Amino acid sequence: MKDEVALRFPARAEHLALVRLVVTHLAEHHGAGLDLARMDDLRLAVSEACANAVEAYGRQGRAGEVLVRCSVVPGEVTVEVEDHGGGFVLDDLVPHPPVEAPERLHHEHGLGIPLMRQLADRVEFHAVEEGTTVRLVVGPERPRHHQLR
Repeated sequence: MKDEVALRFPARAEHLALVRLVVTHLAEHHGAGLDLARMDDLRLAVSEACANAVEAYGRQGRAGEVLVRCSVVPGEVTVEVEDHGGGFVLDDLVPHPPVEAPERLHHEHGLGIPLMRQLADRVEFHAVEEGTTVRLVVGPERPRHHQLR
């Protein structure tokens, strides 16, 4: 059986802690089978996706809402974060030095997407002119196929 929760919140950073709490509670109490390290991975990946959604509205200088949908089946958590703050083209993002490179310290932004890719088993982006949906899938085993970039 799949357990699902949907959460809609004003696109302000002050609500991110609540989203993290709801998502990790659902994962912990509904059979996701994640250990503490994977719960931390889930929490951080969701936080990064939500922070990007909040920032998207900020870039447009307008208020909006973020929709987070979380579902749990045994051994897997899926979280979708949707905003209408204007989309982006993933291939158009400015590349940054690798996370471990010293020159990376000169870049203030750009770590969220590499972190999500490192922490989640799967990350999908659906960006259109109106907004973006990020889909994160996290299971009990830490993925070995992703590298921070």
